[in-house]
Amino acid sequence: MTESSDRFRHFAGRLLEYGGALVERIEPEGLEAMLPDSLQQKLRAPEFLRLGFAAELPAGAERVSLESDWLEKFERLLDADGRRLRFAVNAELLPSSSIERSVERAVELQNAVYRLSKIEPAWTRYLILIFRYTAISDEKREGVIKLGFNLAQGSAIDPFVDQLLRAALDEQTTEAVTKPAMAQLPADWTAERLKTAAPRALPGRVRAHLGQFVNGMQRRLDRDLERVHEYYEGLRQEALRKLKKQNVDSARERLRLEAAAREHQAKVADLKQKYDLRISVELSQTLEIISPVQRATLLIKRRKGERNLPLDWNPAARRLEPLPCEWSYAAEGPRVVCDDALHLVTPEGHAHCRKCGRGFCRACSPRRCPKCGERVST
Repeated sequence: MTESSDRFRHFAGRLLEYGGALVERIEPEGLEAMLPDSLQQKLRAPEFLRLGFAAELPAGAERVSLESDWLEKFERLLDADGRRLRFAVNAELLPSSSIERSVERAVELQNAVYRLSKIEPAWTRYLILIFRYTAISDEKREGVIKLGFNLAQGSAIDPFVDQLLRAALDEQTTEAVTKPAMAQLPADWTAERLKTAAPRALPGRVRAHLGQFVNGMQRRLDRDLERVHEYYEGLRQEALRKLKKQNVDSARERLRLEAAAREHQAKVADLKQKYDLRISVELSQTLEIISPVQRATLLIKRRKGERNLPLDWNPAARRLEPLPCEWSYAAEGPRVVCDDALHLVTPEGHAHCRKCGRGFCRACSPRRCPKCGERVST
């Protein structure tokens, strides 16, 4: 049984039990459940139910996978109650000396320097947004994107979001956790900040998920365009050969040439419409995970300015979080520090203006170049 199917079975079992079902694990890789009337109606399922989560199914079991309709059934069961869930996890923290080495390896500032001012235990809140996307062209592709942020400073936790989710579902790490008071935790992001962060962060992650799908679609489009081109080029060459003959009706052949050219353009337009890619993304669930961390505070200096930046080492992932990008919320790469507000952004977030050539911080000026007013491309 794969790790993902085991987590799926664990999630489904806990969800059914939460709804009042009697649930028992069966092999191979399945669940058997007796559902109360209310659960039968919500799931549109019989009283006795068998589910399978891997390649081999128990006798009489229905397959549960990302492609099955059981995701939609579980969504109906969750309804609004499961759209935002909160977990608290616990784990052992590393000593400060190990955190110092992690900071030295992970922090890369292209145009600024930093000093590690202190390391101390703390608690933080992670917000994980789970999106479902659907891409439709000549084929269809569906999937899930998990977008996570540390609410303390906005670091994107892509490198270990799955590890954090596993810790949240592990009863050993969530049992008997003494949560800190909310005043000791980072505050919620405003709705406006979330509405800004998600549209900036999602496109690049969707492209990464759909890379193979888009490449395959492009190969099929190129193949079909080449076939259409070869066919109509053959018709054109044949008509040109006939035009060279003296006893051929030249006006008629020229009309054929024009008709073939129009048909060629129409076929190309049809192919482009066939392979047109339409992508929809929908938020399906929000998870909040409260976790202890080792917090390293960096004093970042750029020219005459300086700022303190908290950077957390997470015990569930046993690694330091990436530096935040306060423009694109990217999780990879080095960071550039802007002169005005000391924002940390990726090099692309401090790129040169297409019109005037001046580099500027997109976090400071998200819409237009501050020098010439050229609109920022997204």
